Amino acid sequence: MAVIAPAVLAENADMYKQTMEKIQSFAERVHLDIADGEFAPTFTVSAKELWWAANWHADIHAMVARPSEHVDQLIALKPSLIIFHAEVQEDLLPTLQKVQAAGIKAGIALQRPTVPASVGSLIEMVEHVMIFSGDLGHYGGQASLMQLEKVRLIRAIKPSIEVGWDGGVTVDNAFTLSQGGIDVLNVGGTIAKSTDPAATYKQLVGEINKHGVI
Repeated sequence: MAVIAPAVLAENADMYKQTMEKIQSFAERVHLDIADGEFAPTFTVSAKELWWAANWHADIHAMVARPSEHVDQLIALKPSLIIFHAEVQEDLLPTLQKVQAAGIKAGIALQRPTVPASVGSLIEMVEHVMIFSGDLGHYGGQASLMQLEKVRLIRAIKPSIEVGWDGGVTVDNAFTLSQGGIDVLNVGGTIAKSTDPAATYKQLVGEINKHGVI
């Protein structure tokens, strides 16, 4: 069954705290973004500024050019999942293995041009693949539903893998994404910019739990 994970993207500790306060009453699984200003064109809070409620399932999405330089600090936070981008220039294999050796799930994110088959060996070893349809380092990307074809291609490589989606999730497309095989819908701007984040979250959950009409 699909889940909604509020995404937190903040430029500084104050913004991070404000966003966390908006979602604290309803969040169960959260998607925490960090960016280094190099792989993604913006800076966010650093790993040492991340925190979350003890009962939350926390996924960290690291938009960083050199994952090997960040992995130890991220592991020390003990999240449930750490996601790095498949498009980085360094060898991701040892970094992902280090994450798994620490008892944390490892994931990779695929940007729009990245074909799953080109990173098949990484998909085979990780627990999560995130289809990234957003705008690196920003809320409010457009959901390119053509990217849903990647779900089939990813699961042809590893049928049991968890598949996430990041970028442009709204109340209008959440049902389509969940029906298309997405397990984790990471929702940024739709919740963060809502006048009633709890109600919007509830709407999104309602959408992904609807039954399809044949």
